[in-house]
Amino acid sequence: MNAHDSLRILPEIILTITGVLVMLIDASLPVGWARRPLGWVAATGVAAAYAGSIYQLGLPTGTGFYGTVETSPFTVFFHVLICAIVLVAILISMDALPEDSHHQGEFYALISFGAVGMCLLTSAVELLVVFIALEISSISTYILAGYRKHTGQGPEAAIKYFLLGSFATGFLLYGIALIFGATGTTQIYEVAAKVPGALNHTMIVAALALMLVGILFKVSAAPFHVWTPDVYEGAPSPVVALMSTAPKAAAFALLLRVLYEMLPTLRPVWGPLLWGVAAISMTVGNLAALRQENVKRMLAYSSIAHAGYLLAAFAGFGPSGIAAASFYTAAYAAMNVGVFAVVTLASGYDDQLPMIRDFRGLIYRSPLLGSLLIFFLISLVGIPFTGGFFGKFYSFSAAVGGGAIWLAIIGLLNSGLASAYYLRLAFAAAQRPDDDSGRTRYAIPQIGVAVGAGLLFTVAATLWLGIWPGSALHAAETAAHTLRVPANENAAPTEISLRP
Repeated sequence: MNAHDSLRILPEIILTITGVLVMLIDASLPVGWARRPLGWVAATGVAAAYAGSIYQLGLPTGTGFYGTVETSPFTVFFHVLICAIVLVAILISMDALPEDSHHQGEFYALISFGAVGMCLLTSAVELLVVFIALEISSISTYILAGYRKHTGQGPEAAIKYFLLGSFATGFLLYGIALIFGATGTTQIYEVAAKVPGALNHTMIVAALALMLVGILFKVSAAPFHVWTPDVYEGAPSPVVALMSTAPKAAAFALLLRVLYEMLPTLRPVWGPLLWGVAAISMTVGNLAALRQENVKRMLAYSSIAHAGYLLAAFAGFGPSGIAAASFYTAAYAAMNVGVFAVVTLASGYDDQLPMIRDFRGLIYRSPLLGSLLIFFLISLVGIPFTGGFFGKFYSFSAAVGGGAIWLAIIGLLNSGLASAYYLRLAFAAAQRPDDDSGRTRYAIPQIGVAVGAGLLFTVAATLWLGIWPGSALHAAETAAHTLRVPANENAAPTEISLRP
């Protein structure tokens, strides 16, 4: 270990200090004082962590703390993405949490500590550190899912998420134990070097299967998705905006590292397996979403389908698949956080208007919110000039380049199927209300400064990724090339360029 090692975890250090500072200030404030300024403290700390992530681009690619964490364009890409998501989630929460809440300090501290785990998960190159980072992230999100303790759905969501998440983490830990038993190490690069000559190949395949169960649970891919609708419905909308994007981005970064760096020689095993998971996730998610009348449950099943779209990129060879998956993660985060910000404002903190029919006439009650909702929904569909379009384009292009033509076809068919429920909500928002008898129930949503800034950020990101995707794609490709992928994975006869 040397003096520069601390710079390799600079965002994590800043986020940890932010969480501790929020807790100390919260404890020192008299009872009855407003806790909303703590949100600005947390937002400032996350913004500093964002800047720290950018600073890491100037560091040479390498590892620190005895080879347990790494700094590279790949880790910086996901650090920047996670910090941006967390910052917007905090801005949304500041205008959504009730003024009389006595636990706002805990709320912002938990988000900061959860971000520590997510960032550490993307930079860890040692499996035990991966496990610790995953637990730091998971424990925070378990508590945040049950933040609305005054409702029955909040504690139910937290308990379901905790129990199922604990089982999934157990699978991951058993997989790590088998990797250690087969190779004698838990350092990812050392494992990659020892796997081809390992005596017990069956144990390594079993370890891969167990680790995939734990990781695919975190990204809510079918058939490990059963927790998603109930948890999304019971958790506060700002929390869902966070947990549906940032932990998934970290989990996808881990999945890329495990498959492409640690176990690339097992591609004949994990390639067809992820092909099937992607196809099932798309189909199950979209078919279930078609039947939903509750907006948050519909978006929950939508997230399952999008996990399938993203997993289609894993059919791509080497950097093409990695870059496509990374870009899709960023595009999905921008539009999904945006749509949950609108749902938070329109439905309220306590989800007083949870059904699709409750959004009828939203564009007449609040032209700005109604227009933004329609904008984010058409991006989720994948209409051109939005981030959703290029996300799917790159993902399916990577699948075709990897020879998974049928998977790309299944993805295109599912995209058409998804447009039915997205446009149903969009049409409801654009329809004229039947009468004015519900004015007291359907109050005009107020857009505060904080949530307004969050909405502006998500709109700008979605448009930028849809109109000028080149810079983000270049960053994703640079990140992809820093993963230590074997030479035979870098090129294939059927590989095609991701650039349109």
